[in-house]
Amino acid sequence: MVREIRPAIIILVLLTLITGLAYPLAMTAIAGVIFPKQAQGSLIERDGKVIGSALIGQEFKEEKYFHGRPSATTAPDPADATKTVPAPYNAANSGGSNLGPTSKALNDRIKEDVDKLKAENSSSPVPIDLVTTSGSGLDPDISPEGALFQVPRIAKARNMPEARVRQLVTENTAGRFAGLFGEPRVNVLTLNLALDAAAGK
Repeated sequence: MVREIRPAIIILVLLTLITGLAYPLAMTAIAGVIFPKQAQGSLIERDGKVIGSALIGQEFKEEKYFHGRPSATTAPDPADATKTVPAPYNAANSGGSNLGPTSKALNDRIKEDVDKLKAENSSSPVPIDLVTTSGSGLDPDISPEGALFQVPRIAKARNMPEARVRQLVTENTAGRFAGLFGEPRVNVLTLNLALDAAAGK
């Protein structure tokens, strides 16, 4: 009986070492050499200090900054561990709200956000990505339309010409991957950094 079981045990141990240890370590090492920035989390630094990642959004509330997509991520309530509280862009709890199109809570929240944005810029239609969350709740990008919609507010808050703010949006818009895949997008953090740099001049 031991003679029959021994090959199965040896195969199990070997495959565990190969697929569970050797392969992941080799792929991590190769990724670190070929894509060093991405392997380290695509971190963005300013003045030698890490201020975020190009892959994970963060909340900007001030009027002088571009705002990203809403985030539905949550965290445990410090007062009651059985409940959760909103925690935008919480990478430890990535996920959407799971609310469907018939949800009153979702519709009320979207209507409130649309009304707020219309008050901010009544001359343009509200881009859908400024009022809907992504599946992960961590999306760092918005559409170029979402960025351009916010230009009047930011230009007013920073006392900058709208044309200059629009130019920054254009300069920070990434096109489709290989010209075919995905949609044009604007990384909110890098755009806000470019905005700070332009305002500093």
